[in-house]
Amino acid sequence: MENYEKAEQDYMAGMKYKEIAEKYGTTINTVKSWKKRYGWSRGEGAHKIEKVCTQKPKGAHKKAVPIDDGTKETLQNDDLTPEQQMFCIYYSKTFNAAQSYQKAYGCKYDTAMVNGCMLLRNTKVREEIERLKEIKRQQIVAGTEDLVELQMRIAFGDIGNVLEFGREDIETKDGRMVRVNSLRARESSEVDTQMIKSITEGQNGLTVVMKDEQRAIDWLTKFFEMNPDDKHRREFDKRKLELEMLKLEMQTKESADDTPEQDNFLEALNASAQEVWSDD
Repeated sequence: MENYEKAEQDYMAGMKYKEIAEKYGTTINTVKSWKKRYGWSRGEGAHKIEKVCTQKPKGAHKKAVPIDDGTKETLQNDDLTPEQQMFCIYYSKTFNAAQSYQKAYGCKYDTAMVNGCMLLRNTKVREEIERLKEIKRQQIVAGTEDLVELQMRIAFGDIGNVLEFGREDIETKDGRMVRVNSLRARESSEVDTQMIKSITEGQNGLTVVMKDEQRAIDWLTKFFEMNPDDKHRREFDKRKLELEMLKLEMQTKESADDTPEQDNFLEALNASAQEVWSDD
């Protein structure tokens, strides 16, 4: 959840601009711009946050310190407008200028397509984006186990984790109740979005394309050498290289001795291949 979304919840609970700004390390003007851009409204009956005892029980562990992704400094960059600040944050995560501009400015996509590219030419904006990208590069530590874990989630992912479908009763215009098919996307906060390739909504409804599970299974099969042919092929190639080196050594020796070449290389290679493929 983004800071502005968390801040909206605090605002609805009755927190003041100053308190929200201090909590998320930003300015009051930025909080006000969030309120205007995302249409925050407390309505009637907004309540104040109740004060509770903050004394920690004995033995309580301290909360883990969140990784600094540089966005706090971005929201405090007075060289940028609040919209430019949000554009930099969105772009550093998606690298999609149109989408980032649309989310930051709340405009139509056609306008964002043009203005997003233009905003990237702004020197201050570009410098801030590069600063955020450098912080991200320094924080990326992806090991082999991370890649394997991702491929396993893709290979064994379930479409039911992304969509809800079934039958439901709806009321028609003439007051009758009819049962129809229903298809709904789950909330993004409940979904592992790394398993999704694309989501589109058109005249025919919602279309969700998952990442290629068969490709992930093939990757895992190769990584763990689950296909016996892979293991045998590597062993065969190893034996072949050893025999080629032996042949070269024999040819060099025979050339020096001026003796006829005794080339049993093919026989040896075939025997080695038969030995390898019959191991199992």
